Amino acid sequence: MEETHLTQLGREVRGFASPDEAVLERVPNPHPDTLYLARFTAPEFTSLCPVTGQPDFAHIVIDYAPADWLVESKSLKLYLSSFRNHGAFHEDCTVSIGRRLATELAPRWLRIGGYWYPRGGIPIDVFWQTGPAPEGMWLPDQGVTPYRGRG
Repeated sequence: MEETHLTQLGREVRGFASPDEAVLERVPNPHPDTLYLARFTAPEFTSLCPVTGQPDFAHIVIDYAPADWLVESKSLKLYLSSFRNHGAFHEDCTVSIGRRLATELAPRWLRIGGYWYPRGGIPIDVFWQTGPAPEGMWLPDQGVTPYRGRG
């Protein structure tokens, strides 16, 4: 990850063919001594079922407590959209996103909630975090209602 030179912000970038090819960029946190939560929400996340090739849809919520780095939001958007043609199970997509962000950013704490729409009549929700939330951090609910269908 490039620390001093952003290659995507303010430039035309066509996207990436896969998550492995996607470039995540970071910028210095202007408040590294402050405990706070940053949230990114991707309500229209898509990937492909690795068995059928059919599209899968999720509402992804990423919460993290930055340390020295912030994720640059355009690079995050391009990274998340690189899953559009990527075949992986819900659990793999969700955990892979969380782990990659944790590796690249080295935050104080990170959690990801993957609220997947039903496949075969069963919604699958996947949650991962780096560990316990830091003491004293305001941790709001992710705000995604569990899937209820028509009921």
